[in-house]
Amino acid sequence: MKLTYFILDVFTRDRLSGNPLAVVLKADELSTTRMQAIAREFNLSETVFVNAPKGERHTAALRIFTPTSELPFAGHPTVGAAVLLGLQHKQSAVRLELGVGNVTAVMERIDRRTGEAKFALPQLPARIEDPVVIADVARRLGLTESDIGCDGMTPALYSAGLPFYLVPVRDARALEAITLERRGWTDTFPGERNSVYVFTKTPKERGNDYAARMFHVAHGAGEDAATGSAAAALVGMLAEHGGYGDGHHAIKIRQGREMGRPSEIGVQFNIEGGQLKHAGIGGAAVILAEGVLDLDD
Repeated sequence: MKLTYFILDVFTRDRLSGNPLAVVLKADELSTTRMQAIAREFNLSETVFVNAPKGERHTAALRIFTPTSELPFAGHPTVGAAVLLGLQHKQSAVRLELGVGNVTAVMERIDRRTGEAKFALPQLPARIEDPVVIADVARRLGLTESDIGCDGMTPALYSAGLPFYLVPVRDARALEAITLERRGWTDTFPGERNSVYVFTKTPKERGNDYAARMFHVAHGAGEDAATGSAAAALVGMLAEHGGYGDGHHAIKIRQGREMGRPSEIGVQFNIEGGQLKHAGIGGAAVILAEGVLDLDD
């Protein structure tokens, strides 16, 4: 069995920045065990396997794997796969079947190897009740308690398909100064994933509204360069506590700068009557490499 794969850099137009992604095409004959083994071999934050869709009008069904487990939803794999499939099929609307539901991504071609995709979230973000001790949060991040919090927002657990502990910090200096204390991580951030998305407002920076860093240290992944599912969860906190009134809002989030892989995630959301009614994320992706998996015995 020989399968074509692509490597894309996602949430960027520049190769060797953003978040790298592997996309394996025509993967229908692969077992779940084989998919997991291939994702472990690539050892990227996520690998996408493209299968034939169940729906006649859909472009593809996606299965998303980290090196250790399968995910029902993730932002940068969805954007990356939508750009790749849109470029290959010359489609401006890429309809994808995901573990959390169906997504229609709007894809705009930039050049033969680059595109931008955006899609409405299949599941709106919501807060999960799970108490967080600010002193412990500060200790795990190597910060002081006075560094924790931004514009009245405090740490909380939100999910738009994947749960993230959202931790607002005072400013970009605090974000850059983070030094992780891994001992006690799962005690401070309990749950299945233990993922922490630290963010702050960036009023003095041009071109973005927020800066963020995402840590997934409990599973050995360390820091992530661009995390769409975390940005999706953040919409829930911003809609409730970010000071946004009724209407349409569009914001830019930078991530990955501190690890040398700058990225930009676009987020849009609508608030009606004080309630979040619609949310979407998007960004660019660029094809970096193409190859063949040789799985013949």
